[in-house]
Amino acid sequence: MIRKFFLLGFLLGSFFTGKAQGISKDSTQAKVWADSVYKSLSDDQRIAQLMILRLSAYDFKTKTPIYYDSAVAAAIKKYNVGGICLFQGNPVKLATIINNLQSIAQTPLMTCIDAEWGVGMRLFDSVMALPKQMMLGAMQYDTIVYQFGKVVGEQCKRLGINVNYAPVVDVNNNPDNPVINDRSFGEDKYKVAAYGIQYMKGMQDIGVMACAKHFPGHGDVSVDSHFDLPVINKSIAQLDSLELYPFRQIFKAGIASVMMAHLYIPSIDSTINRATSISPKNVQGLMRTSLGYEGLTFTDALEMQGVKKYFPNGAASVQSLIAGNDMLCLPGDIEQSLQKIKEAIKDKKLSWQDVALHCKRVLIAKYLYGQNHFEPINTTSLTADLNKDVPAMKKLVAENAITLLNNAGTDFFPLVADTKKATTSVAYVAIGISADNTFAKRMRADFNAAVFYFNYKQDAARILSTVELIKKRYKNVIIGIHNYSRAPLNNFGISASAIDLVKQLQGQTNSATFVFGNPYAIKNFCAAKNLIACYEDDEYTQNVALDLLEAKIIAKGKLPVTVCETYKFGNGIVTEVVIPKANL
Repeated sequence: MIRKFFLLGFLLGSFFTGKAQGISKDSTQAKVWADSVYKSLSDDQRIAQLMILRLSAYDFKTKTPIYYDSAVAAAIKKYNVGGICLFQGNPVKLATIINNLQSIAQTPLMTCIDAEWGVGMRLFDSVMALPKQMMLGAMQYDTIVYQFGKVVGEQCKRLGINVNYAPVVDVNNNPDNPVINDRSFGEDKYKVAAYGIQYMKGMQDIGVMACAKHFPGHGDVSVDSHFDLPVINKSIAQLDSLELYPFRQIFKAGIASVMMAHLYIPSIDSTINRATSISPKNVQGLMRTSLGYEGLTFTDALEMQGVKKYFPNGAASVQSLIAGNDMLCLPGDIEQSLQKIKEAIKDKKLSWQDVALHCKRVLIAKYLYGQNHFEPINTTSLTADLNKDVPAMKKLVAENAITLLNNAGTDFFPLVADTKKATTSVAYVAIGISADNTFAKRMRADFNAAVFYFNYKQDAARILSTVELIKKRYKNVIIGIHNYSRAPLNNFGISASAIDLVKQLQGQTNSATFVFGNPYAIKNFCAAKNLIACYEDDEYTQNVALDLLEAKIIAKGKLPVTVCETYKFGNGIVTEVVIPKANL
């Protein structure tokens, strides 16, 4: 009983952070509602309340969303499952489906999404994406991260979503990490913790549950847990000094939920192939007992090979509950999972008291985050509403994140060209594209620049002639690195010939290099005399980068990660406003 009331107090505290009024009344109402709903459920329904089902997906071959509304509706009617998780799809279509599913649900559904950089992360056909967390980590003001969290929270509320699986509080201390990487705020545990807390507060102040992930820390892996089980060979002391720090801080700050990672960490649990997500030593021992966290827990998707490979056919669901988790994300075959969970109860590996604890924890969370009185989503102007705050936030983040790493030349920041001349002294070499983007268009308009393209499929045959031509004709050369992969595999997809071209231009011309995307790719260009990390490759970031080049804004950002020996975490030149003068 003590544990139950501690949980209730924790969840209420996380929901009402900074809002002391009404806690007593709502705590009573939450308990009354949860107990009442729990009593109305059958044994099977109490188990099914712990399951989150996939609502949609995306066929990247046909470039069309796939909706599972019929299958989910059938599962709701038959089992009374606890929640749904949105992935890709059209906002209006998804809202219409959610309205229908909520109308037929005996118990209100918990509606979730994995929207780390806003709902545009998933609804990319209709909604613009916000910047990824690593770009936020380049900013020096955590107040902007709070505003970012509020924007994401407002998007979620508008779409009827009450849980967002964010923020990522993994410390990305492995540049080759294939799955976290630029989803992290960076390599510094203090910044990761502070920014994660601000993101969380922004969302939870709006009334959307935040979820810290991926416990106990997914930042130092070289294997993607979607495809296999990553191994981290660190001692408990090492984990405690780095990976666990942001979780400890965000738990204290009142985050309402946490997602468990599929990792194999022998120092936590040496049972062969037992992922941390299904380990009692991790969930009950490390997280609940050692760190004292009593909020809601979600497993990472149980369809991921990091756990499914070794615990298939419902076994992962059973082991997740034995470990002490509350909600099973994407458990697969519901009937199979139900039967195996009941077998575990019969075999005394689980108890109905365990199920009751998890189910009431879920029901309390539903009450606190508004699912006890679901109101149908208004689809009028829905897509426009989801997009309305994105441009301003993207611009604000870019203005505070873009990082000037080197400024050894005299003709840049500001760069001023005489556009009245018939010929130009400025060239823009666009690497990775074959047609004008926003940056190229403004280079033409603002500097009367000649634009050269070089994509990643071109070979080295034209490099020599291109370098000779540019070296002879143009006084100032701007190089833009565009359209490369976020993932570090195969050097982010940046070809050797493209790197060779850039290095020759950097060595033989008066140039400035702008790197638009994952900052780890800067390792290829660290010799540049003028070097700028831009983090994203959208029109807003490109426009802000040109504003920096023209000294319309100052550089404020600093690297959130180490990219090479020359440029490490915290590097960045903060500039002053300079009155432009013509380049002679």
